[in-house]
Amino acid sequence: IDRPSYLYPTPGRVALVLAGGAARGAYEVGILQHIAEEVARYERSDGKEASELVGEAYMILWTVGAQSRKVRKTPLVRIADDEGRYAVIGSMGGAPTHPQWVHNLRATPLARIQDGAGVRDFEAREVTGDEKGAWWTRATAVWPDYDTYQASTEREIPLFVLDPSA
Repeated sequence: IDRPSYLYPTPGRVALVLAGGAARGAYEVGILQHIAEEVARYERSDGKEASELVGEAYMILWTVGAQSRKVRKTPLVRIADDEGRYAVIGSMGGAPTHPQWVHNLRATPLARIQDGAGVRDFEAREVTGDEKGAWWTRATAVWPDYDTYQASTEREIPLFVLDPSA
């Protein structure tokens, strides 16, 4: 994996350097105010306040901007298994284009998830076939609208599995 200079290996894992608001890798609020408000609500309450977008079962995905190289945060539906893995689905409500975080993960397949008060690092991989089908089934059990979103767009909605960094 090609790691930007502000991603560095630590014993057994990869971490984002975010300390002190440094310019490299600093979180930069995007242009969508409602997303910024959701992130602020989550961080303020450690995820205890429900999202206006996705209800109570949500988490915050951190990615590195594909072009800006800044940290981006996105509230997403919480889809997890009992092995510490998560899935993130680039549905954008069935829009004709992918959400920006999809491009971010494709460019730098490293992520951080804030789930409640906990924050962990992950390596992302886009999945297809049977593995995507199994995660899709898990996802629609949490958020049934994913099937409607896929039916309403011509693009294949991408699904990434986030594996905990060792």
